[in-house]
Parts: sequence; structure tokens; C-alpha cells
Amino acid sequence: MSFQPVVPVSGFGGWTFLNRTLDTQVESFRKAPAMQRDTAYFRENIARVESAADLVADRRLLRVALGAFGLEDDINSRAFIRRILEDGTEARDALANRLADKRYLQLAQTFTFGTSDGPATQSEGFADRITAAYQGRQFEIAVGKRDDNLRLALNMRRELAAIAAEDRGERAKWFSILGSPPLRQVFETAFGLPGSFAGIDLDQQLSVVQRRTQRMFGESSVNQFAEPEKIEELAQRFLLRADTQSMLNGLSISGGAVALQLLQAGQGGAPLR
Repeated sequence: MSFQPVVPVSGFGGWTFLNRTLDTQVESFRKAPAMQRDTAYFRENIARVESAADLVADRRLLRVALGAFGLEDDINSRAFIRRILEDGTEARDALANRLADKRYLQLAQTFTFGTSDGPATQSEGFADRITAAYQGRQFEIAVGKRDDNLRLALNMRRELAAIAAEDRGERAKWFSILGSPPLRQVFETAFGLPGSFAGIDLDQQLSVVQRRTQRMFGESSVNQFAEPEKIEELAQRFLLRADTQSMLNGLSISGGAVALQLLQAGQGGAPLR
């Protein structure tokens, strides 16, 4: 049996425990036999891949490649992934540039099949970077089987720090956040935004999240999340609010059940037990 992360409690308490034991747990996860086999196969064979067609033809390589970007659910969408990779990102109308989910853009940018430079699969350190990303993502997924909010918090800590460190403008960074489903969920929950928020104009969404960020953290810049303290504060706010929502949902369900029981008792003329 593969190593499963230990998360004794959910929510913020689980986050505290996970942070305290993270290095040890991640190391044990990486040493699990199944993980060792997947990453060893990728390292041994990825340099032979010279085209997007080569990559999608090898399911074991494709699983690691997609898993490194959180796209493992697309493992059976080989024609779609091949199109993403072959289009690349240089043309404005490339498919990856037109999709709201920027993980596809990151995939295409990393493998560089659709560029004049040729594929990155044979470049030094490429296999190590992809397998490290795959291991990290898979650990997050394993944690998510115990508590999905903890998975989202781990993903946020990794992904948001990377976006904050990029040499791009503020708007571009915020649009990357809004274009990442896991990051969007963290911000929407932490800021108490309704489920309908994603349906409003994108520029309006940007304005709202910048105002909420300014109010909560003292500044609206994405760059502040290069500081681990700011990311930890966001994680805590997200988890505490998620815990509160879960508790309120539980109370609502409980209250509805009691109301139904009262109604049924009244209709049947039987006393409530």
C-alpha cells in the first residue's frame, strides 16, 4: 500500500499539524514504491520524446506530465492535449492562450513543442523539474482525500508564491489567479464572495478582489504574497472561513431535518418523539 498523508483532524487544526510534519510526510510520500516507479520511468524516457504526438502516445509519461500541472483528469483527452502542446503559446490564437484555465498555458510553455526552439524534453534538469512538480501535486491530492480544503491551501502556497515572483504586471498576475480554479476558490472563500461572483465581468472581478485584498492585507499587490507570512495569513483566513461555512451548512441541514420532522408529526397527528 502506498504512503498516505497523516491528517488527524480537518480544517485549521489539520493545517497546523500538517505544517509541523510536512517535510517528513513529503519525504515518505516520495519514497513510496509507486511514486518511485512513475518518476524513474519519466526520467529514463522523457528525453526520447520529440513531439507532442510522442508524449500523448505514452500513457505513463503523459500521466506524470499532466499530473505536474494538476491536469491529471485530462489523461484520456489525448487529442485535446496534443492540440494544446502543438499550438504552443507564441501565436495569439493558440488554444492555450484562449483558455481561461492557465494551467494549459503553463503546460505548453514548459514543454515548448510549438516553438521555434523545439521541445524542452532534452534540456538539462527538465525531467527533475517535472517529476518534482508531479510529486508535489500528487501529495496535495493525497491530502485532499482526507480534507480538500487542506489540498487547496497547499496548492495556494505553492502556486501563489510562484505567481508573485514572476516578472509581470499586476493585472497579468491577478488574471493568472482568477484563471486558476484552485486559487480562485481560495480567494473567493477567504473573501466571503458568493458563488455568482465568477459570472460577473472579469474587470469587475479584478476590481473586487483588489479592494478586498487591500482591506484584508493593507495593500492590493500580488507581489506581497512573495512573503511566506502573507501566504500563511491567507491560508488561515481561507481555512477558518471554510470551517465556519461547513458548520453553518451543517446547522442548516440539521435545522431543516427538525422542521421536516415537526411537519410530518403535525400531519400525522402523532407526538414528536
